[in-house]
Amino acid sequence: MAKYIFVTGGVTSSLGKGIIAASLAKLLQARGLRVTIQKFDPYINVDPGTLNPYEHGECYVTEDGAETDLDLGHYERFLNIFTSQANNVTTGRIYQTVINKEREGAYLGKTVQVVPHITDEIKRRMQLLGQNNDFDVIITEIGGTVGDIESLPFVEAVRQLQWELPEEDSVVIHLTLIPYLKAAKELKTKPTQHSVKMLSQEGVHPDILVCRTERPLSEELRRKIALFCNVKQEAVIEAADVPTIYEVPVTMMREGLDLICLKKLNITEYNEPDLVKWKEFLDKLKYPKSRVTIGLIGKYLELQDAYKSILESFIHAGAMNECEVQIINVHSEYITDDNVAEKLTDLDGLLVAPGFGHRGVEGKIVAVKYARENGLPFFGICLGMQMAVIEFARNVLGLKEAHSTEMNPDTIDPVIDLMEEQKKITSKGGTMRLGAYPCHLKEGTLAYRIYGKPVISERHRHRWEFNNKYLGLFEKAGMIASGTNPGTGLVEIIELPAHPFFIGVQYHPELKSTVENPQPIFVHFIKAAKAYAEKKTEVKNPQLQSEMI
Repeated sequence: MAKYIFVTGGVTSSLGKGIIAASLAKLLQARGLRVTIQKFDPYINVDPGTLNPYEHGECYVTEDGAETDLDLGHYERFLNIFTSQANNVTTGRIYQTVINKEREGAYLGKTVQVVPHITDEIKRRMQLLGQNNDFDVIITEIGGTVGDIESLPFVEAVRQLQWELPEEDSVVIHLTLIPYLKAAKELKTKPTQHSVKMLSQEGVHPDILVCRTERPLSEELRRKIALFCNVKQEAVIEAADVPTIYEVPVTMMREGLDLICLKKLNITEYNEPDLVKWKEFLDKLKYPKSRVTIGLIGKYLELQDAYKSILESFIHAGAMNECEVQIINVHSEYITDDNVAEKLTDLDGLLVAPGFGHRGVEGKIVAVKYARENGLPFFGICLGMQMAVIEFARNVLGLKEAHSTEMNPDTIDPVIDLMEEQKKITSKGGTMRLGAYPCHLKEGTLAYRIYGKPVISERHRHRWEFNNKYLGLFEKAGMIASGTNPGTGLVEIIELPAHPFFIGVQYHPELKSTVENPQPIFVHFIKAAKAYAEKKTEVKNPQLQSEMI
């Protein structure tokens, strides 16, 4: 039978419950245990698919096509395993299921209530992944903050499960904040005390406290927290700020978080943690041998979490190349033909990110043109690929009115058009082309060299596609379709063979990049950016280059 670890948070949001959960899971996995993580979000949206990225960060898509919370990206990046629809549950999905059952008459005329019907459905979902004996430990992260009205049913479900399960089958970890007051020059434990008190009032008492802090916790302070929060002193874990989230598993191992959980869960058979590959990655990340500057063009640059998977993919690819990747945010709304050279000249590579809507589109097209004409390594994802197609159509094929029907439904040259199966869809939620699809690669192309095999599988989230009616014109002029869907003929990858590195993909490669398996296109993109940077250095400093030789 699977064991259960519940992770709750208090004091404030954004403390890093997802990172703590993923780090603990990584440590348990490194000790030979089969582990997975699930996220329970208290919002009433059925999934985050219709949420603006400014509201909730990026929408992460799983292999089976579920639109989920971005924390599932952390789970996959840390554990190097796939998650699914079952790993992310919202209040909206819970209520939708219960209401549908009520309409079917499943409750035999009973009054449907939060307790027991909503909490029973939450408990069923919490234990769903543990029914097939696929996992030894299931970690459940409860979204939101203790005390929020919307979180109450989830906390109540945890309380009931604690009562129903054998004592050694569940552990509750509570993540809190120990703020440092500069005026008083000391750390304050009162917010943590209040948070634990609030959780206890709801019937759940934490077994372990993980304390986020800017300053080290003294033994005296740990003893005070343990005493007033009624936990063992060794169960007060310091979670100090670190330069990168990938150091958190190492710091949690140093604090003994995994061993405390194993002891409380009465798991006696486990190995010494194998983190050799993880530490090798950290060494490359901490001590790069070179540096490149990548321009990121997107719509939601003000919120870092809007492009979380892309930013993490750059970290993975940078470490693989032993190269520090500096990301420069470029607002496409302010790019024009007159200033594009000034804005992009210092870059070693350009990535045009995914997005929806017309805002900033013309600036992206201008930026793509600059990259194409100046040999700047270019990588376009989803909308980024579509912008490359439109730019090529306008400035090489001479189709001056070429556009996407997303931005201009009346364009006379719809080189990007709505997918046929999308034309009759009116409902927005969960209706895009979602999840993993195969892609066949042409031999001898950049895409084939990057992946090293004829067929790949990547995840999608889009409604518009390359219009195959124009494919002959494009290939005749030098832009080829190097990757296509074998069943539908959908163009998945475009590239310019005459360019040092110019590639656009309809899918979202960033969703499958992990610490142990960095995404190949990102790796080769950074490699190309390094070569471009070195070439610039040679041109600027020919004497220095000759001295090096």
